[in-house]
Amino acid sequence: MITNHSKIIIRPRVTEKSGIMNEASNIYTFEVEKGATKDTVAKAIKALYKVKVEKVRMINLPAKKVFVRGKKGTQSAIKKALVYLKKGDKIELV
Repeated sequence: MITNHSKIIIRPRVTEKSGIMNEASNIYTFEVEKGATKDTVAKAIKALYKVKVEKVRMINLPAKKVFVRGKKGTQSAIKKALVYLKKGDKIELV
């Protein structure tokens, strides 16, 4: 089990869709370690950003085959966490 909070959260996942979810529903998207659970992600977000987490949803994205500049390759599989915050809480992503 992973205990270091900064190692659980890899990075915020900033996309057009995640930006809309931030503003409309107070939901933030993060890339997390493969072994992370909902409970460890909630504790890490609470410790790193000092906010109250209401719910966490996890999504496993599979690896994909890609073809870039005439070369075949693979795009790595990642694990995403959708973090629902208490109304009024906010995370400043830079």
